[in-house]
Amino acid sequence: MSSPAKPAQRPANPNFSSGPCAKRPGWTPDVLRSALLGRSHRSPAGKARLKRAIDETHALLGLPHDYRVAIVPGSDTGAFEMALWNILGARGVDVLAWEDFGRRWVTDIVAELKLSDARVLAADYGHLPDLGAVDFGRDVVFTWNGTASGVRVPDGKWIAADRAGLTIADATSALFAQKIDWEKVDVATFSWQKILGGEAAHGMIIVSPRALQRLVEYRPAWPIPKLFRLVNDGRVDAGLFEGVTINTPSMLCVEDYLDTLAWAKGIGGLAALFRRADGNAAVLFDWIERTLWIANLAADPRTRSNTSVCLRFTDVSGGEAAERRIADGMAALLAEEGVAYDIGAYRTAPPGLRIWCGATVERADIEALVPWLEWAYGKVRGAC
Repeated sequence: MSSPAKPAQRPANPNFSSGPCAKRPGWTPDVLRSALLGRSHRSPAGKARLKRAIDETHALLGLPHDYRVAIVPGSDTGAFEMALWNILGARGVDVLAWEDFGRRWVTDIVAELKLSDARVLAADYGHLPDLGAVDFGRDVVFTWNGTASGVRVPDGKWIAADRAGLTIADATSALFAQKIDWEKVDVATFSWQKILGGEAAHGMIIVSPRALQRLVEYRPAWPIPKLFRLVNDGRVDAGLFEGVTINTPSMLCVEDYLDTLAWAKGIGGLAALFRRADGNAAVLFDWIERTLWIANLAADPRTRSNTSVCLRFTDVSGGEAAERRIADGMAALLAEEGVAYDIGAYRTAPPGLRIWCGATVERADIEALVPWLEWAYGKVRGAC
């Protein structure tokens, strides 16, 4: 097939990675000038900075007043495993998995914690498990937005308001972009490097009063490493929710996160972040509708992510190997051109492309990217 003419306009910011994600518009290293460097994070000033990050996160997300937030080590993975290790085992658990990260939580629950009463509700890439089959008399573990598949839960309506168990949500690529019904979520986790384009290694955990009560009343049978420990001497570690972190955080990363929170507040808060992500994704969704050779990996339009938009090819013969050659070729060519970096599908996902559309990305950059996708496809197909 012939390739379209090479586009003249490049995206101003070619960073479309799904993590670490693009920095907020206008970001420069100058925003870090006030970072509290060379000082202890235990000093009054250090604790104040960390507490400010907690408080401003709570405010921006519009959390219920009695929900608590803490900064924890290990990015979203550390935060989520902290929740699993501290909370699970008090009752049976349903764990939902429809892409790589959900499957990792299955491994943690079944192979590492070895919970005997664990039920796995799984689905292939592009689909959700049967949400109607979830038993809310049990604890429920799920990802709100599947970063590797671009498939999200459509809303919180499927979660029982009168549930007996706790709901534990990996929300790292959903927060600040998708509406979350906090009355339906008992634990949520995320990382700075994902949805708001912060730097890596720091996670955050959000816990409801019901989750806090579980922490007080239940002691797991397994040992909990210090880095995961939310309870000491039978009491929830209240200092964690005041900025007294378990390990040493990077105050440079804290300053970067505070800068992005200030930017988010300045453009209109959570509603503005939602609009930006929706607008970015809409550019790709509209292009998909008018393009014969590409489709959204998410089969149901109601479950299509507005952050990690995952694309599959529809007219490549030769099976998965051929599709992978096309995807890898396009990603490499666009990176070589300085047009788009890190847009290949996740390594365990079906062959295709994955383009981050979160709020730190500018719509104009997505619009500029589309003609380049068409050009690269023509070039790579023509060479195959």
